[in-house]
Amino acid sequence: MTAPAEARPSPTLRELLLNRGYLRLLLFSLLLGVPIALACFFFVSLQHSLQHWVWESLPEAAGFDRAPWWWPLPALLLAGLIMAPIVTRMPGSGGHVPVFGLGGPPVGPDALPGVVLAALATLPLGVVLGPEAPLMAVGSGLALLALRTLRAEPEPRAGAVLATAGSTAAISTILGGPVAAAVMVIEAAGLGSAQLVALVLPCLAASAAGALVFTGFGEWTGLSIGALQLPEVPPNVNPDAGDFLWGLPVAVLIAVVVSACRTLGHRTVAWTKQQTAVRTVLCAVAVGGCLTAYALLTDRSPEEAALSGQTMLGKLAADPHAWSVAALVALVACKGLAWGICLGSLRGGPIFPAVLIGAAAAIACSGLPGFGATPALAVGMTAATATVTGLPLTSAVLSVLLTGPDAYNQMPLIVISSVIATLTTQFVQRKAPQAAHA
Repeated sequence: MTAPAEARPSPTLRELLLNRGYLRLLLFSLLLGVPIALACFFFVSLQHSLQHWVWESLPEAAGFDRAPWWWPLPALLLAGLIMAPIVTRMPGSGGHVPVFGLGGPPVGPDALPGVVLAALATLPLGVVLGPEAPLMAVGSGLALLALRTLRAEPEPRAGAVLATAGSTAAISTILGGPVAAAVMVIEAAGLGSAQLVALVLPCLAASAAGALVFTGFGEWTGLSIGALQLPEVPPNVNPDAGDFLWGLPVAVLIAVVVSACRTLGHRTVAWTKQQTAVRTVLCAVAVGGCLTAYALLTDRSPEEAALSGQTMLGKLAADPHAWSVAALVALVACKGLAWGICLGSLRGGPIFPAVLIGAAAAIACSGLPGFGATPALAVGMTAATATVTGLPLTSAVLSVLLTGPDAYNQMPLIVISSVIATLTTQFVQRKAPQAAHA
């Protein structure tokens, strides 16, 4: 037997970062962030405008003060009819199945038309999913398309880095800036130190360029992108012992609720594997039924339970007492069921609706003695995000960015809520492995 060849030592961080090929990759990532951000800006702006037209302008033109209770039924039926041929016939099936998270291999250029069509034609109709997953798919697809157009064929690892940088540039602003997106890359990658830095730097460069483009174009055009943000939060309150006493069990409760919705999503995936087209339409109609049920139970607009929830989250944070506890419970139940069905049958991002579900559940509990609305909001957003992403650090950073000036006071509660929700999620998944991976 011959002796095995001596393993080549891994390059040091200095050697890796000063390599000419890597520096070209870093520069290309920075330049790539600008056109990708431009394309994604108009993509998200168009999606937001269509959403406004379907749920506000069109009902007003029909003579209604707001979308009537039955509005989601034809809207979601149309979404299902559009989605069925995309899922069954177009390359890429319209993107990743959202119940499996934001991960998966980068979306190639051939799958881009299906992703764009699925997002622009169905999300505005009331599908209870966010724009973050399609946005990341567009970013990675455009990055790979740029390589193909330039007839550049980098090694597979470099191509993967560029695709990741494109995704990060696309999602950075809608998550509140490049910091949250970079932390997500760091936590999701799970790489060693040198490889981690090598991946993060192109992503930071691309996302920073993208954030500048998003900010400049937003001010210049006046177009809205519906980013996940809280224009207002409840009055600044330092969390006390009562907030921690109630906040930790509420974090557990939210983790259980969100995990149950994800289990429904896994079961929906299994159910739609056969007769996919027909069952996709049936799932969309069921989502419409959930939204209609919310409107009938609360005598409020079905729009509050539809869509991704960015706008509703801002309204909830600005005036958490405008909803009764019964209305908030109905929102969690109806939107949670609709979201669970969408996770396994339609296309979009899983994070944004989960944040609203967690916030609504926590605000419903804020009437407990000694549990304030501001700490409840922080607990709800953090616990839901940690449960749906499995990334506790990313969840804490995102909640800190959302709470704004009050983040310093809420940070200990945010961090412990992220830890508790992550542990609870793992416990629930261990207790029901078959349901989680069906």
